Amino acid sequence: MKLFWKRANFKGHLLTAISYMIPIVCGAGFIIAIGMAFGGKSQDALVMGKFDFFQALATLGGKALGMLPVIIATGIAFSIAGKPGIAPGFVTGLAAVSISAGFIGGIVGGYIAGWFAFAVLRYFKVPQWAKGLMPTLIVPFLASIGSGLIMVYIIGTPVSWFTDWLTSLLNSMNGASNLIFGGVLGTLSIVDFGGPINKTVFAFALTLQAQGINGPVTALQLTNTATPIGFGFAFLVAKLIRKNIYTHEEVETLKSAVPMGVVNIVEGSIPIVMNDLVRGVVAAGLGGMCEGALLMSLTGGEGATVPFGGFLMLPTMGSNWWVGVLAIAVNIVVTGTVYALIKKDIPADELSASGSVAVEEQELDFDDVQVM
Repeated sequence: MKLFWKRANFKGHLLTAISYMIPIVCGAGFIIAIGMAFGGKSQDALVMGKFDFFQALATLGGKALGMLPVIIATGIAFSIAGKPGIAPGFVTGLAAVSISAGFIGGIVGGYIAGWFAFAVLRYFKVPQWAKGLMPTLIVPFLASIGSGLIMVYIIGTPVSWFTDWLTSLLNSMNGASNLIFGGVLGTLSIVDFGGPINKTVFAFALTLQAQGINGPVTALQLTNTATPIGFGFAFLVAKLIRKNIYTHEEVETLKSAVPMGVVNIVEGSIPIVMNDLVRGVVAAGLGGMCEGALLMSLTGGEGATVPFGGFLMLPTMGSNWWVGVLAIAVNIVVTGTVYALIKKDIPADELSASGSVAVEEQELDFDDVQVM
């Protein structure tokens, strides 16, 4: 059984597909965020002469985001079977959309399509003259019809039931439940700074957004937005309490990490965190927890209608935009203050001429916390 799970590589295929999907989410997210920020509404269809520029942007972005089950299914199938898995994954993802199986249906369908294509490639024997048709005709046809029908007639109904149940459960959550859920979500969103945990939470949040629950993905993305800015704020806090917490190289890194955070890219802060991993994760985790709990409790689980965009997400939150601003501000203050307090002070005589520190950080010790 252990060998089966290792060879199946469920997590690896999912993370590969998400890595392909993220640029699409980013591009479409910015398009729809800009369109909606200027009053555009996503249309069912763009009829020439009956829409304006911002409606066109909102519609383009919305249609692209509506295809996420197709994109994730195609990515998973491609990761499993290579190019022959693209067509089956695409068809099965469309089947998931057609029967309202949502993002979860796309994920399940991607595995089915990929393994179906792999099985046809490996076990379906054809004459020598037909081998050239395997990757372009035989595998796409057999795997597409097989996995597509499995999705429609077997997998789709229970997945749809589960999605409806999960949606009802989250919609029924009260203030206290939203507080706890948001805190856990905000923490998990940032502890690996865009790594596998973040991407897994992102997939879960997209599943919920496909069902009209926008709070989780908003909590995740605003955490990613605020954290790099929080590390920049830590520089100011450290100056106020007369501590030197950053080397010259880290200050230079902040000059790019903070603007990247504004547009929802958290990875710019990784060099900062890797120089002091424990303290960085503690500060960012506490900031994410406070931000997620605040956002989910004050909005009742509502949020931005787009899954990406940083500050551009805020106009799509409607009347709750101020909660988003408040959540970001709280995250920045908590992350920056905690990091400045628990970070080791770097004595001036231990800095080289270039500003690099000559000693390594020690283990986290709360006795180091000092306010001057």
